[in-house]
Amino acid sequence: MPIKNRLAEMRGEITAWRRDIHEHPEILYDTHRTSALVAEKLAAFGCDEVVTGIGRTGVVGVIRGKTDTQGRVIGLRADMDALPMQEQTGLDHASKTPGAMHACGHDGHTAMVLGAAKYLAETRNFDGTAVVIFQPAEEGGNGAGAMCKDGLMDRFGIQEVYAMHNMPGLPTGQFAIRSGPLLAAADEFDIHLEGRGGHAAKPQETIDTTVMLSQVIVALQTIVSRNADPILQAVLSVTSVETSSNAFNVIPQSARLRGTVRTHSNEMRELIEQRLGEVVQGIAATFGGNAEVTYSRGVPVTINAAEPTAHATEAAIAVGGSCDEAPMVMGGEDFSFMLEERPGAFIMLGNGHSAGLHHPEYDFNDEIIPLGCSWFAEMVERRMPAA
Repeated sequence: MPIKNRLAEMRGEITAWRRDIHEHPEILYDTHRTSALVAEKLAAFGCDEVVTGIGRTGVVGVIRGKTDTQGRVIGLRADMDALPMQEQTGLDHASKTPGAMHACGHDGHTAMVLGAAKYLAETRNFDGTAVVIFQPAEEGGNGAGAMCKDGLMDRFGIQEVYAMHNMPGLPTGQFAIRSGPLLAAADEFDIHLEGRGGHAAKPQETIDTTVMLSQVIVALQTIVSRNADPILQAVLSVTSVETSSNAFNVIPQSARLRGTVRTHSNEMRELIEQRLGEVVQGIAATFGGNAEVTYSRGVPVTINAAEPTAHATEAAIAVGGSCDEAPMVMGGEDFSFMLEERPGAFIMLGNGHSAGLHHPEYDFNDEIIPLGCSWFAEMVERRMPAA
């Protein structure tokens, strides 16, 4: 496996990049240091083009193969942003920025695509063009969507696009993927209830928003249990509740509920959005109050196309020896915006028995760096074999 062996030689160098990025986490679109580091390295590798400012702080590198008889273009994507949380690992390379942490492994993803880019620019053993994509704001900012809106796919002629995510709990270095829906659409709702506040000793003179919101919380759970097809996965969670009063003897004038909806199909997504509005408005009217419902669509369902998934699986087997079938999960991933524009696939790579994603003690497993880099490089050489 020459790719794996070559990238194994680079492991120390790539690990150093990863840990440097980990020490200096940046949130959402404020990835200025990371973006500059990525652009500097891509230029040093000898990429044919390095473009910054795509999707605000995104970076794109273009690497042309030895030949281009077929005109094929393959995109490889990494995410660069961290999370707004305090690290508790105690590691030497722990975050130096209070309140920011690479708790999802984006530092590792960025380093692995950088490693693949260095290898591809050095060898150019392919017929076509590789486009390496480094996006900001995966964690709730829809940075992939922002890059697409800036014309990423058309500007660079990308025909297929691939990405990877580390997976705690999956054995170290084990690949896993599935065709079709893999990760869920992730939406948010914000419900404002308005009643008539008053003294808790005179409830008959009020329209009690605390009773109203209690009924709403219970009724919302029946959308999944009684309206949704049980074959189709969906999760609706109320995650935040507050009222306009915290006094023990005041019935509040207003209340607010917030939460999230996760679905694996557009059909289910449409149903829950519709029913949520109907249920809330119905309960508010029953109690004589009013409701305002804001339903915000986030990332769409992450859907792996069949043929790219087969190619991704073959590359994983070539590099790692095997590839499991990944389970469907309810987490969201904004790479789905890119998959809506171009066929491609999203693969998982085992991080071993580490703390979970978004946990304050999580750290990316540097042992998997050669495998991840090799998979990205293998995808390019497999999809665009040298003429």
